[in-house]
Amino acid sequence: MEAVAELDVAKLQHRLVEFAASRNWQPYHTPKNLVAALSVEASELVEIFQWLTPEQSARVMDDADTAHRVTDEVADVLAYLLQLCEVLGIDPLAALDAKIDRNERRFPPSESA
Repeated sequence: MEAVAELDVAKLQHRLVEFAASRNWQPYHTPKNLVAALSVEASELVEIFQWLTPEQSARVMDDADTAHRVTDEVADVLAYLLQLCEVLGIDPLAALDAKIDRNERRFPPSESA
C-alpha cells in the first residue's frame, strides 16, 4: 500500500480501474450501476448513524469497532464516486472546486458574522 502522502485522486482511480479490469467487471460499471452502488454504500453509512443522538454521532469515532465500520463505508462511498467520475469523464476535484465557487457567490458571508 502506498503512503498516504503519495496518494492522489488519479492514482486511486487508476487502481480502481485496474482492480475492476483484472476481474472483468467493466461491463457492470455503467453509470446507472455505479450510482446505484453509491446509493447503497451511502445508505450503509447512514445506517451507522441512524438512531444516534447528535452527541453520540459526534463521538462515533471514539469506539474502535464503530470507527472501523464508518471508515470502511466512507471508503466504499468514495470508491464508487471515483469510479463514476472516471466513467463519466468528470474531474472530481475540479467539479468540487467549481461548486464551492458557485456556492460562495450564491451564499455570500453574512455581514453580521
